Amino acid sequence: MTILQALILGIVQGLTELLPVSSSAHLAVFPWIFQWEEIPESFDIALHFGTLLAISLFFIKDWLELIKGGWNQVVKKEKTREGQMFWYLVIATIPAGILSLILDKLSGKIFPEGSPIYLIAIAVALIVMGIVLYFVDKKAKSETDYENISLGQAVLIGISQAIAAAFPGVSRSGITMTVARTLKVDRESAAKYSFLLSTPIIFAAVLVSLSSFEFSLAFVIGVLTSFVVGLFVIRFLLNYLKKGSFKVFAIYRMIFGIIILVLTFIR
Repeated sequence: MTILQALILGIVQGLTELLPVSSSAHLAVFPWIFQWEEIPESFDIALHFGTLLAISLFFIKDWLELIKGGWNQVVKKEKTREGQMFWYLVIATIPAGILSLILDKLSGKIFPEGSPIYLIAIAVALIVMGIVLYFVDKKAKSETDYENISLGQAVLIGISQAIAAAFPGVSRSGITMTVARTLKVDRESAAKYSFLLSTPIIFAAVLVSLSSFEFSLAFVIGVLTSFVVGLFVIRFLLNYLKKGSFKVFAIYRMIFGIIILVLTFIR
């Protein structure tokens, strides 16, 4: 892994992990397009660690209030919206985490990484989810904001993360935002809840792979780049979705998916 490759992949991860366009697809396809060596799984997790730091720092005030509220709800029996949302996140994350582990193993057997079928699966998932995101976002009403997300909505959005583990190219943020819009959550709230929901899942993945990290200059550059780019992307997306839609991301997914299909058949 060269310094330049680490820098490029850090930028790619920072952009695509937080936008509904699938970071796993981009991290798999970019080295293939440029004919680099396959990214080590530990470096892939390290890049996710960078975006995890970005999400954690950006929402640190929210997380402190959520944890405090969750603690007070159990210990002091104080019911607050923050405490309620904390336990919603916990309840939504547990089944999603279990399902993701199971489906990820099955997916690895059906779609071996680096194989043509893996790339085709990524392309199809990008295109299909792009179409679904476009029409769902276009037709869905915005009746629920972040403060009023219900337990049922929270759990359904959380469990949907497992679909991203089953099908490469679906995108964790893409599926959660799409399901949130289906449940009539407004765009900005869908993005914010998706970011908060991703924190424990990514944190768990980083913890499991911590011992395999290879600390090098490329490693540090990849983490720092994904962290810095991730911070800017979170701010951009939340501001953009106050008035904008998911249309541009849906179209990008479809175009990128078509490019992958064409390149796969040419090669």
